[in-house]
Amino acid sequence: MAIKQFRLPDVGEGLTEAEILQWVVAVGDEVKVNQTLVEIETAKAAVELPSPFAGVVRELLVEQGSTVDVGTPIISIETADAEPGGSAPAAAAPAASNGSSSSGPSQGSSGGAEAKREPVLVGYGVAHGSTKRRSRKPAPAQEAAVAPAPVVPTPAPAPAAPPTPIRVERPAAPEPVTTRPTYVLAKPLVRKLAKDLGVDLTTIAPEREDGVITREEVERAAARVTAPRVGSHPMIPAVGETRRVPIKGVRKATAAAMVSSAFTAPHVTEFLTLDVTRTMKLVARLKALPEFADVKVSPLLLIAKALLLAVAKHPEVNASWDEAAQEIVIHGSVNLGIAAATPRGLIVPNIKGAERLPLRDLAVALGQLTATAREGKTALEDLTGGTITITNVGVFGVDTGTPILNPGEAAILAFGAIKQQPWVVTDKHGKAKIKPRWVTTLGLSFDHRLIDGELGSKFLRDIGRVLADPVVSLV
Repeated sequence: MAIKQFRLPDVGEGLTEAEILQWVVAVGDEVKVNQTLVEIETAKAAVELPSPFAGVVRELLVEQGSTVDVGTPIISIETADAEPGGSAPAAAAPAASNGSSSSGPSQGSSGGAEAKREPVLVGYGVAHGSTKRRSRKPAPAQEAAVAPAPVVPTPAPAPAAPPTPIRVERPAAPEPVTTRPTYVLAKPLVRKLAKDLGVDLTTIAPEREDGVITREEVERAAARVTAPRVGSHPMIPAVGETRRVPIKGVRKATAAAMVSSAFTAPHVTEFLTLDVTRTMKLVARLKALPEFADVKVSPLLLIAKALLLAVAKHPEVNASWDEAAQEIVIHGSVNLGIAAATPRGLIVPNIKGAERLPLRDLAVALGQLTATAREGKTALEDLTGGTITITNVGVFGVDTGTPILNPGEAAILAFGAIKQQPWVVTDKHGKAKIKPRWVTTLGLSFDHRLIDGELGSKFLRDIGRVLADPVVSLV
């Protein structure tokens, strides 16, 4: 038997900390290799961590809601391995190789067992192949009975005391709960909703058989908290109460990035208001085509395509400023970022090589990107490496804005609301009339170190030309 500690791994690109969102195992549970132990939230995404060991959970070392550094032990698991020691092998987490050591003998002493170890899914260590239930230790009195008496009565170093046996037994029938549980089962979006509504999840008795708390249960609990009844009249919930929200996770990373960008890159923002009636007609035509029957077609799709066509004409816009090398890096491929508002905060996943995608494939990629972001399941690699971004503020009814650049990018396009407005239209005979047209306003922010006013204006103008007459531009 051995007690092994699993240390918080670095699941991203040099991340230093993460928040424990929720434990999905409890003390006394038997776990297998690659079974999910915990959900964590880094500065980039929510991640499920599988177990590198097979055994029985002995202790949860970190409480839910706590933020811990990479390399910190977060759980102890009693395994059936013969290897002594109270911590995980050095390969169990990347941080373990940065100064932390394993208690116990060298791993090289068990070369045969080393060859039988299997890789872990997320790549943060190796685990023993055995997944059988641990054998029960004999009682200390029995061990003492069979221990041989010392042959030579000369003083000698005392042998290390055997570890105290841990007996884990489950009750035959559920026992009444006398205290609130120390952990709950709920999806990250439900946990975020509960936090926003001020609902303590441990006060909710889940109705589902698997014990997972649902969104509806949180909303009902919030209604009970905010509208208690006194006699036959509901009390008016308090408004304007002061509360403090910890700055961590995605919001902390976003704040740091925006401050750095705003005070590093000299921002310039230009605006263009234009008639996009033909774009709206094309959106309707695409929706009716069999090829687009199973994908979402929206004005954002044609905005993205217009931006990609404009980048092809002005590749200098798809660039980065390398301060250390004193160089401007013009990227050979467009990794198109789409700003997405999620319950965890604003994130900007990107589509790698977006310029190579046909229109339908681009629609599929946009749909998958936004759906995955809202579910909180965006992969870490999709959150890095962006080269240019679109932020769709129009979905909130906003005309446009002056967006702040993502660090490392030279331009970001704000796409405003599309509304019907009176517009002066000139026919082929040169006669002007006022007609109702679909109109929107674009806002382009760019880094003036890389993009001067002329280049930025031409880039925005060419995006507008595509949207004003998309059929001609796409042909």
